[in-house]
Amino acid sequence: MTGRGNPPEGTPEGVPGGGDDEYRSVVFDESFVRAARLQEFSAQERMGEHARAVRSRHAWARAGASRQAVILVLLIAFAFAAAVYLGVRHPYQSPPPQAVEPLRSTVVPLAPRGQVPGGEPAALFENSPAAAFATGAAGVTLPGARRTHSFSESQVMGALTTAKEYIVKSALDPAVLAGGEARSVRLLLDPDQLDQFDRSLEHPADDGRYAATGWLNRFNPAEAALAAPAVRVHGTLTAAERSASTLEVTADHTFVYAVKRPHEGGTDHASLFTVRRETRFRFDRDDLRDHHLEVVVSSVLAGPQACAANAAGYLRPLLAGQSAKGDAPPGTDPYSSGRSTASLCGVLSPGALPHLPGSAS
Repeated sequence: MTGRGNPPEGTPEGVPGGGDDEYRSVVFDESFVRAARLQEFSAQERMGEHARAVRSRHAWARAGASRQAVILVLLIAFAFAAAVYLGVRHPYQSPPPQAVEPLRSTVVPLAPRGQVPGGEPAALFENSPAAAFATGAAGVTLPGARRTHSFSESQVMGALTTAKEYIVKSALDPAVLAGGEARSVRLLLDPDQLDQFDRSLEHPADDGRYAATGWLNRFNPAEAALAAPAVRVHGTLTAAERSASTLEVTADHTFVYAVKRPHEGGTDHASLFTVRRETRFRFDRDDLRDHHLEVVVSSVLAGPQACAANAAGYLRPLLAGQSAKGDAPPGTDPYSSGRSTASLCGVLSPGALPHLPGSAS
């Protein structure tokens, strides 16, 4: 067994290296003293009243290195927690949503070349280009949804579903078509478009902004009524990412209605009225969350309808036996700086009208 060694920090000052071995074992170096749990008060401190002979040293005072280690561990833990937090909450904020644009619309009447053919709704449909169309909401089909760079598959499907719901309520709801309550359509709109929508229905104008027929299909109940509840529909829906914060859905549908004179008992003098509507919808993340949409652009072709008819408030079909002979669109002044699309009118192709057996081609 080896002999006694020197203290950890060397031989204390004042103690000769060759001191008695008897006392060498009880000489404590400074590090040993600092590590002691109990520390004796000085003589002056012991003179105080009720002073104890020794005081207990706090663990922090005894373990300076341990305290630094604990602080280091805490700093590392804080840094790790901050990194996790920033990883969950992405440091780059999502781009702010774009301001809601007002609807821009055009409604173009299509005038027939001759008289509008009439007959029973079923016969008219079967002898028209709408024979192969689906009936009602079944004609508004949803495509497969695929995720985009910034939107998930479920978000894309949500936009398509909301767009379909708008189309069904704005072009197939019997109450809306009859010029009645349009609250079901209004509920789907982004709140920032509600004022424009309300003004369009209350005070329609053919100015590209406030036409009621830019938002929905409806007939003046004093002029025309549905001869059959079923509406033939055909069209497409497509979705695309416009920006990191915006989805866009484009709808292109043709609606074919059987109409008649109001309060007419039978339906043997019904006629067909066709509306081609192309609509572009926009969805920001708030719209997707709240089941809303923005109607940005609406382009409508509708006939048979007279060019002179004001179709801003209601669609005004020419009924069975009526014609647009001598009808011509109002003149357009190329020197005017105002909107010129209000005077647009087209000619309805004869092939778009039903050809009943025995009728003149």
